[in-house]
Amino acid sequence: MPYIRFENLNKYYGKNHVLKDINLGIEKGQLVTLLGPSGCGKSTLLRCLAGLELVSSGKVYLDDNDITEVSARDRGIGMVFQQYSLFPNLTVGQNVAFGLKMKKVQKPLIDNKVRDILGLVGLSEKIDQYPAQLSGGQQQRVALARAIVTEPKVLLLDEPLSAIDALLRRNLRIEIRRIQKELGITTIFVTHDQDEAMVMSDMIHLLSAGYVEQSGTAIDLYARPRTLFAATFIGNYTILPAADFSKATAETVDCQNVAIRPEIVHMDRQPAEDPDQYHLQGSILSSFCHGNIMRYSVKSGSILINADQIYEGGEPLQEGEQVFLSIKKDAVVEL
Repeated sequence: MPYIRFENLNKYYGKNHVLKDINLGIEKGQLVTLLGPSGCGKSTLLRCLAGLELVSSGKVYLDDNDITEVSARDRGIGMVFQQYSLFPNLTVGQNVAFGLKMKKVQKPLIDNKVRDILGLVGLSEKIDQYPAQLSGGQQQRVALARAIVTEPKVLLLDEPLSAIDALLRRNLRIEIRRIQKELGITTIFVTHDQDEAMVMSDMIHLLSAGYVEQSGTAIDLYARPRTLFAATFIGNYTILPAADFSKATAETVDCQNVAIRPEIVHMDRQPAEDPDQYHLQGSILSSFCHGNIMRYSVKSGSILINADQIYEGGEPLQEGEQVFLSIKKDAVVEL
């Protein structure tokens, strides 16, 4: 039985149906990401679990207990928001200790727990400083420490990295994953950033318009999207009508659309022959450098296909240059 379960969960705001018959299970000890665009319902689902939103219908279970009507304070859930919400007049140590004091934990134990958790998040030397003296990343780590020091059953992270610059975000997501693994705490992470979801998650649930569009590991969602929405949201697929792709390759493809990852498209100046691959001829329309990756847009008849190649030096292919494309048939996703 999953540690957390949503059963036929619905949430309305007036006539706006935000969550639509959500059925979802989350295993104990995992870091699970709710991924999707703004307005898809991911933060609302998180708030229903936390008890910050009333459920319109359906049930929420935690450790096989029905918590649908349980107050937020009695659910044993810690939460970190996009805003740090630290008390500016309290030191780092006092901020982290706040929840323990509310639970009337004895002071010696509070002191020990605060020191231990600040060591875990790498802020031991900041214990007597105030939030205004810290960087954004340090403040976010204080908020994380404050949430986990009370040893909650579940940790909820609602887009906690969205207000932080790109380099720091990359470092913090590694730190959050390390801390989560070290503590073994069941964690649900909300983001619209597919890279964060891919790097951090044991499981990803992709939401769209109030529904769970697809669930799986990062590899499942990236390599095996089941719907057009999943293919357009995850990765950089080229999506083509199957009829147009069939015309370009002179081979029949029996589906509505095909999705092609740019890294499975191989280019050469000479034609190749392999029955396990689709073959096309085209010309370079444009190219862009993405660090160590050169991304080419290739026009073949009426279609455009993106192709990624690792840049290993030398002159890249030039616009207008004629190329031959080979695409493994079993890597093309049929939608």
